[in-house]
Amino acid sequence: MELSPSVSIERTESGLEYIWVDSAFCQAKIFLQGAQLTEFTPTGKGNLIWVSEAEDYLEGKPVRGGIPICWPWFGVHSKADWPIHGVARKLLWRADSVEEKSNEITVKLTLPMTLVEEQYWPYKSTLAVEFVLSDQLAVRLTNTNTGDESFTLTQALHTYFPTPEVSNTTVDGLQGAKYIEFGEGPFDQNEVVGFARETDMVYTQTGPVQTINTPAGIIEVKRESSTSCVLWNPWIEKSQRLSNFNDDEYHNMLCLEAANVMDDAVQLAPGESHTLGTVIRWL
Repeated sequence: MELSPSVSIERTESGLEYIWVDSAFCQAKIFLQGAQLTEFTPTGKGNLIWVSEAEDYLEGKPVRGGIPICWPWFGVHSKADWPIHGVARKLLWRADSVEEKSNEITVKLTLPMTLVEEQYWPYKSTLAVEFVLSDQLAVRLTNTNTGDESFTLTQALHTYFPTPEVSNTTVDGLQGAKYIEFGEGPFDQNEVVGFARETDMVYTQTGPVQTINTPAGIIEVKRESSTSCVLWNPWIEKSQRLSNFNDDEYHNMLCLEAANVMDDAVQLAPGESHTLGTVIRWL
């Protein structure tokens, strides 16, 4: 991959490689493991992405925070011993290209499919992700069926957002959607969503734009080719069971995830492609 003036390859103390973007309009960090973005800070504004202070950045272990790529399934698989949220977030992606323009930088990575064990994904396909970095962040995950049989997958861009205090934070724009929580539902979402307990809602029939209203400002979250999303905060008890997560950090984060789950699962015939996207920015 040929780098640009604002882009370099760096390593953590633990040895994980990441792409570092330091431009006039933003700073960003994208790990090759999992193609996982862990920072996006528009110039003059706060970081739009949250990562746990307890994160140790170890090989083969997903980062607690950032934007994990859940693929080719979201959540717990029907085969209980298969990894939660699929395999893509633990594998080493290939950095393909960097394109720098006057007002944006585009970074593209692909997952070498030879790294994906056939038991988990027996189909012929490609998987690529594109990060478009400007005064906002766009992430686009593209699946292409290169084989001769159809397949179905679920996936998510599992974005962790920061907040000074989640109990003083609300999510607007989910009204009119349906949700399932802890295996129960579907229920109608009639109001703005607040946080006063563990939250694990899977939404369908969802509009394309939501806003996260935090004490530090309003974050706009758009989705592309997605009518489903996930809203998550572990609250008190689950925080104590999570790896790489301090007990009190639930106060300072929430996940609002662009997804293709449940009735919104991706079905691709031979030769077809699908791109799941999310665009986030400070309002």
